[in-house]
Amino acid sequence: MPLLGAHLSIAGGLHLAVEAAAALGMDTVQVFTKNASQWAAKPLTPDAVAAFRAAVARTGLRLPTAHDSYLINLATADDALWEKSVAAMADELRRADALGLSYLVSHPGAHLGAGEDAGLARVVAGLDEVHARVPGATARILVETTAGQGTTLGWRFEHLAAILAGVRHPDRLGVCFDTCHVFAAGYALGTDAEYDATMQEFDRVVGLDRVLAFHVNDSAKPLGSRVDRHAGIGLGHVGVTAFRRLVTDPRFAGRPMYLETPKEADDGTAMDPVNLAKLRAF
Repeated sequence: MPLLGAHLSIAGGLHLAVEAAAALGMDTVQVFTKNASQWAAKPLTPDAVAAFRAAVARTGLRLPTAHDSYLINLATADDALWEKSVAAMADELRRADALGLSYLVSHPGAHLGAGEDAGLARVVAGLDEVHARVPGATARILVETTAGQGTTLGWRFEHLAAILAGVRHPDRLGVCFDTCHVFAAGYALGTDAEYDATMQEFDRVVGLDRVLAFHVNDSAKPLGSRVDRHAGIGLGHVGVTAFRRLVTDPRFAGRPMYLETPKEADDGTAMDPVNLAKLRAF
């Protein structure tokens, strides 16, 4: 079985996300270690680090993970933004390592008109610089598949392969496979045949062994829309077959799978327990 969890709020303290995950019966948790919409971040205090680590040890959650700031863009051709992004990601990696997290999930970034090849080269250079600035980190950066909105990179499996092949330390990287993003990017998952074909294609181009975590989200937009809009499990265009196959796929046993689905229904019902129950039922 995979490890099932969700991205949870850190309001009130990082350790409270761990406690909330355990209370919901989750096996793992994903968090932001800072405000994802701001560059600046207060340093982690020793007390915050100790409380988080103690909560993980007490609850037994495995492979806790962070997602980095949405402002970071390693693909940019703008030198000032690139340097700011490198510095921010290096700080994110240090924070993840201090908390004892296993992974730091990151979007590759957007080339903003410079072209895919130029953007990918900047991503590779950025990741190399981050690794050079944080040489001893045990947390691994996971490059996330994307829906391909605008000039965002990562929506083709070839983009991920190029990044992994280009960096100096590929052993310090992995991939986070987002079901909504992959589907919106144009890779079908809805039937058994489509699921098998997409996984076979990923394995051919990148290698399924490089997938160390999943974001498990249905898509509010149709196949190939290249629009990133998450939906609850079975409430979007991906369909339940893909999720049933994913959580029972023996190749992914023990891998963390995080819900990033809407937190509330229109009537106010909390949806993380509902979506988690659906995945466990599969």
